[in-house]
Amino acid sequence: MQHEIVSREDWLVARRALLAREKAMTKARDQLSAERRELPWVSIDKPYYFDGPEGRLSLSELFDGRSQLFIKHFMMAPGQQHHCVGCSFEMDNVDSVLVHLENHDVSYVAVARAPIAEVDALKARMGWRARFVSSFASDFNYDFNVSYTPEQLAAKKASYNYAPLDFEIEDLSGDSVFFKDVDGQIYLTYSTFGRGAEQFLGIYGFLDVMPKGRAENGPFHLLTDWVRPHDMYGKGGMVEMTGRYHPADCGCGKHG
Repeated sequence: MQHEIVSREDWLVARRALLAREKAMTKARDQLSAERRELPWVSIDKPYYFDGPEGRLSLSELFDGRSQLFIKHFMMAPGQQHHCVGCSFEMDNVDSVLVHLENHDVSYVAVARAPIAEVDALKARMGWRARFVSSFASDFNYDFNVSYTPEQLAAKKASYNYAPLDFEIEDLSGDSVFFKDVDGQIYLTYSTFGRGAEQFLGIYGFLDVMPKGRAENGPFHLLTDWVRPHDMYGKGGMVEMTGRYHPADCGCGKHG
């Protein structure tokens, strides 16, 4: 790995010049965050219910006594055996900050379309602490544009990340934010998809200052090039373009 080598004095000159740009970026990020919070809200009047380990839960109950709710749309269809590395990575990242979110008026819940038995099994295997529920008997995933019916896909009417979906897949990932006022009315305030979720992955703050950076040099130039379920590192396997991880011995025919 070759790189320019300079004196400490010359390094300080370059570092101070970069610091000025970093400060400008920090201010720009603060402004963008303020603009996100100024987005208009959408009233959520349709009732949504979810299956959790404790039974049936309404969208309102997912707030768990708090006024703000962050929902991770977890890419997991019924019967899906090959789970999304990006969604799993996001769940890993939130575990370390969960207690801080909850003590700052934010509830965090992951929602997948898979039945609750499959959701519970994955959560137990991965050791995640955040609440994880199923929208199997609900329109929730479809209404928030992370799941699609065969008819939608066939008619090319599916939408993802605020644009037409250009490939066929029944479930994708994303993140949505909700607010509940003192009268119990719920509002959608923000949603993001695709690389928009990188803002919730704290590890990138570390990798982006390392000499090798993110080193996402594989076929997709995304985290799918290197991220694996945390219990699968060093065990081979592969990841599809969709982010689904396949163990080396899964026998599905997608890899050698």
